[in-house]
Amino acid sequence: MSNLFPNQEHFAAATKANFEAQIALITSLTNKAFESVEKLVDLNLNAVKSSLEDSNSAAKQLLAAKDPQELSTLLAAQAQPNAEKALAYGRHVANIASTAQAEFTKAAEEQVAEANRKVLAMIEEASKNAPAGSENVIALVKSAFGTANASYEQLANTTKQAVEVMENNLNTAVTQFSQAAKTAKAKK
Repeated sequence: MSNLFPNQEHFAAATKANFEAQIALITSLTNKAFESVEKLVDLNLNAVKSSLEDSNSAAKQLLAAKDPQELSTLLAAQAQPNAEKALAYGRHVANIASTAQAEFTKAAEEQVAEANRKVLAMIEEASKNAPAGSENVIALVKSAFGTANASYEQLANTTKQAVEVMENNLNTAVTQFSQAAKTAKAKK
């Protein structure tokens, strides 16, 4: 190693900086995860509170029904708002998950880019100090690193496409369900 890195302090500093960057990333991602969980907890608490209030109101209306036809009308009238609330809840959950996923992806991409930059800098530094005749080994290391990066990029792109397809499918399903609910309401 002394042949490749004439300054051991430089290598130690780079290793320490990389470790500190990893800790910062983990801390940041942990905070983002807690924020997302907090949003989900708030959403669920609000949904439960709203549901209890709606159930109480609906029970009073149903108990006040004077005949089976009025009861049936009240039950049918409550179905549409409940479906819309379920859709809104699903959208909120999907939005929280999508936002968290986007933040995690961005942080990971930034970390990978920084790590790649550092590794390439270390390879360049090592190649400057490599003994004569080791050019093929350095070229092989650079090639392997390039191949690994290309594989990672392909995986990242494929994952992004899969997430986009999933989000589009979810949005399409929500839109179709909303349209079906509106059509059913219009027919009444």
